[in-house]
This record gives sequence, C-alpha cells and structure tokens, in this order.
Amino acid sequence: MCGIAGYFGVGDRTIVKNMIGAIAYRGPDGEGIFADHRAGLGHRRLAIIDLEPAANQPMTNEDGSIVLIYNGEIYNFAELRRRLAGRHAFRSRSDTEVIVHLYEEAGKNAFEQLNGMFAIALYDSRQGRIFLARDRLGKKPLYWGRFGETLIFGSEIKALLGHPLCKKELNLRALNKYLQYEYVPTPHSIFRDIHKLEPGQVLTYNGREIATHRFWDARYTHNLPTPSSEEAVRELDRRLRETVKTRLVSDVPLGVFLSGGLDSSTIAYYAQAQSPEPIQTFSIGFADRSFDESPFARRAAAFLGTEHHEKIFRPADLLQIIPKISELLDEPLADPSLLPTFLLSQFARQRVTVALGGDGGDELFFGYDTFIGHRLAAFYQKLPHWLKKNLIEKIATGLPTSFANISLDFKIKQFLKGCPGDQKYLSQRWLGAFDDSERLQLFAPEVSAELQKENVFEDIDAYLARVADEKHYDQLAYLYLKTYLLDDILVKVDRASMYNSLEVRAPFLDYTVVDYVNSLPLAYKLRGLERKVILKKLMKGKLPAEIISRQKKGFGLPLASWLTKELKEYSLDLLAESRIRRQGLFSYSYIQSLLSEHFARKKDNRKLIWNLLVFESWYEHYGR
Repeated sequence: MCGIAGYFGVGDRTIVKNMIGAIAYRGPDGEGIFADHRAGLGHRRLAIIDLEPAANQPMTNEDGSIVLIYNGEIYNFAELRRRLAGRHAFRSRSDTEVIVHLYEEAGKNAFEQLNGMFAIALYDSRQGRIFLARDRLGKKPLYWGRFGETLIFGSEIKALLGHPLCKKELNLRALNKYLQYEYVPTPHSIFRDIHKLEPGQVLTYNGREIATHRFWDARYTHNLPTPSSEEAVRELDRRLRETVKTRLVSDVPLGVFLSGGLDSSTIAYYAQAQSPEPIQTFSIGFADRSFDESPFARRAAAFLGTEHHEKIFRPADLLQIIPKISELLDEPLADPSLLPTFLLSQFARQRVTVALGGDGGDELFFGYDTFIGHRLAAFYQKLPHWLKKNLIEKIATGLPTSFANISLDFKIKQFLKGCPGDQKYLSQRWLGAFDDSERLQLFAPEVSAELQKENVFEDIDAYLARVADEKHYDQLAYLYLKTYLLDDILVKVDRASMYNSLEVRAPFLDYTVVDYVNSLPLAYKLRGLERKVILKKLMKGKLPAEIISRQKKGFGLPLASWLTKELKEYSLDLLAESRIRRQGLFSYSYIQSLLSEHFARKKDNRKLIWNLLVFESWYEHYGR
C-alpha cells in the first residue's frame, strides 16, 4: 500500500519529489523516483509484502525499459509468479515485480489477470507510452489530468497540484453534483480538467492521444438452473474462506475492523477460523450510548475468541480532528462517518499495519434501508394523491424534530422528500443532501444561471444505459457499486486509513465474490423486508444470533446536536456572511435560514449544513 504520482511529458525529478511529498503519509517507509527525458514516476512506500530494499519502487524489468509504480496489493501474485518464473529473473519476493514481467508477456491485457486492489502507472520507454490502470471495484484511487501535451497523475489530487502545469480551477458542474450526492461522482473531480480513472479501466497515452478500455464490469447473468439456497451457502462459504485467506498474507502485523455488525463479524469469523492464533480485532465506541456499537463488537469478539482492542471516544476527540481532516481532504466528502473511521484507523495503527474490513457487504447483499425504501416507495406511489398530500405528508411535516441517530422522523421526512420525481434517482435523492429546488435557492443567481441546464444525474443515466437489459434490482445494485460504494465508502476508508499509514483490505470486494453474489436471484438477498438473506443463512451458528439479526447502524454521529452546541461557533465562522459573499457562489440569506431553522430545532438540516461546512473547509485549503 503506497502513494504514487508522476507525469508523462514535461517535468523533472524535483517536480516528482514535490508531488509525492504531498502524500508522504501514504508511504512512510521509503521514497523512490524515476525520471528520464519523457516521464517521471514517484512512489512512497508502506511496506507490506517483502520488506527488503529489493522490493522498493519504481520497479523495472531486467533491462530497465519498463518502469512501474503502484498502490495496492495483488492477491494472486504467487500463482502468477509461478507461471512467469521460468522465463524471467526475479530479484525480489514482491507482488510489484510480478506485474512488470506479466506486462512484458501480455501487454495491457496483463491488468485483467490481476486479482487485487490497485492503482498502477507503467511506463514503457520502448513504445514511448504510459499506462494507468485501476482495480475492478475502484478500491484504490487514481486521478489524472492532461495539461497541454503532459499527462499528470497521482493517488490524490494534492499530488497532481504539485506539478506546475496543473491548473486549479473549480469545477462548477462537479460542485453541483457534490451538493446533491455529498461526494463528487467518478469520473469527475472538484477541479476542472482533473478526472478519476474509472474502476476496471486502463488508460493509455503516447504523448498525442489518450485511449481507454474497460477490462471488467459487474455483470448479473443469473445461473440456470438456480442453485438451491444450500448450494449457494456452500459456494459462498468457499469463496469467502478463500478470499479472506489470501488477504491474511502479510509480512507485517494484521488485524480486523470489528463493529459488531454482520459484515465485519463475518470477516472476523473467516479470519479467525484460518488463524492458528487469536487475531487482533479493533473497535471504537462513543460516550453517547445511542451512537455506540462497542457492546456488539465486544460480544462478537468474545464469541470468536479474538484478541480484542477497544477505545471509547468523547465528542471532544472527534471535534478536535475536524480541522486535520479538512486539511488533508483535497476533495470534499460530506460523509461524517469519515471522522470515526479516521479514529478507528488511528487506533488500529498503534498495533497493526494491515486491517481487514466488511466494506461491500451492504451493497452486495442489499443491507441498506434504501433497498427496503424502494419497495415501500413503489407502494407509496400507488396511493391516491389526496391521501399523500392531505394526510401522510401533513402528518410527517408535523412530527417533532428529533436530533437522535437516524430517528424515525428523520427517516420518514427523508423518504418523503426523495419520493417525488423520476424513480430511477430515488437512492441518490435519499442518500444525498440538496435536491434540485434547494440547490436553486442555495446558488447565487449568476451560478444558478450557468448550471440551470445541467442534469445532476447524468452519470446515473450513463450507468443505467450499461445495464438497460437487467432487472430493476440488479440495476439498483449496479448503481450502488458505481456511485455510493465507489465514491463515498471506498474514498472514506482509503483516506481515513492512509492518512494513518494503514492498509485496509475488503474481502467482500474480491471480484470472484462480487460476480457470484451478483449471479444469485434477488430472493437470496432481499426477501420481503428481510435483507442479506443468504449471508444470514451462511452465518447461522457461526456468529451469535443477535449479531446476525440486529439492524444496521453504521458509524452514526450526534451531528444534529453538535451543530447547535459544540460545532455552532465553527459553523457560524465558516458560513459567515462576509466569507460567503466574498466567495460569490452561494446565497447567504438561504444559508442563514438553514442555520436559524436548525439552531431553533424547527427543522433537522444536519445534512445540508454539514455538506456546506465540508465544502467551505475544503475551499479554504484548496479552492482559492
């Protein structure tokens, strides 16, 4: 696990050093730089496999004509190495060197043979071109931009900004999307002319033309005949056992994030089942019991017999890291669970360098409330208009505002807020912040005029076009992989962990698991109002019953309450009238009304206010 950055075109070693210096925390164990007359590649190393200097990057082939840097882990590298060993001279035990020699034999088709998480830059000096490649699910980030004839790339935007040719111009279209989604969806970035490489894609540049091709995409071909639930359980068990086993390979201490939910407990089970000694598990809790999951993590750890580590945090602990997170986050991400994820990573890094997590389980097995919401919405839309307007919506509006964690009134109001409009955008409206009418009020008139014809959901339309022939819930699952998982969950985990020089692996997101789960019928994942059907059946008897049956909670924070107390002064400062008017993007009167309603507890505006606070904090560090 590392940080990478570089260019193809104009630059030198000093520029590369500046670029990777901006992301040094991603790789505290070493620095490597390559530069010739055409390309520069830089690497910061977090040593995981083969700790010897021979495994340092940039890595080259025998004659030095191929130069590679990459961030990630290749889990099938031992198998690939055995295939290549007779024809190539290996000087290290690293997975990096395998990629180099595999490319020599397969060219750009080498990347589709890799099973792992990766962001790769490979320079072929003989062909005079560079390749950028990203893993199938987008677990590792890779940004790029072309400025003149120079291609610039890196693990994070701040690395690209270290190149003098990189322009820092706010992308208003991306800002419009951020305010809706709470993140900037791929392939866009918050800066114009900087892009995210799509997952499962290879970009090739020869100094004149950019070409891309996709080597993998999620598919939903259902097996015929349909496997019985018993057969499906056996096959899922086999695949999870194998994928966790490959992710236990490490030359440094390793542990598991354990929240006490079904997903993380499942990963902990398979890790402990294949370890001769108690594995280390990590959880954090909060003094506010309504937001605290630590008792469930404790129960799961005791049942599995792990060596469990736990730390309880106070509100002050979370509040004091907000400025630090804001400084590091070079693209706005308004998921407040980034804060506890950062603290969990920081806590785990005191004992381990690698951690396994349960990310992907909710997307694959339909674990989110929104999957149930789609079924309820279909019923709600059939109700008479008068009943919805004159009774249900009036009752919902009259519900007292509660600042509790995902309170009933919050769920109901968010559900009703998202229901009107095109049903294919339901999830994004429920999960997001500012809807169309709210953004119209938020933006300054001249900005609104520029954006009024923009379709904030154009990326959803593009994704749906790829799966137009699939069933509704398969389309929905595809959207979650391509949006919320990709640009919120995985970004959150990558930044929170790598800011603490910690590698996080996600066994559920092994593409062989993803392909298999996607092939199963809907009833194995969502049956009536029951979610994760096949996963619950798999884990029966392997985990405590209360862990299997408990409702998803997630890393909730008392954000609504904090905004009226601990974060009130912070909010008033970042959203001050002088600052907003000077910036020229937003209407201060509308922002003032959002704050006033929230402070008076007339309306829960936590999502809208936090979204703005994250953007304003980002703007202070990177936007000006």
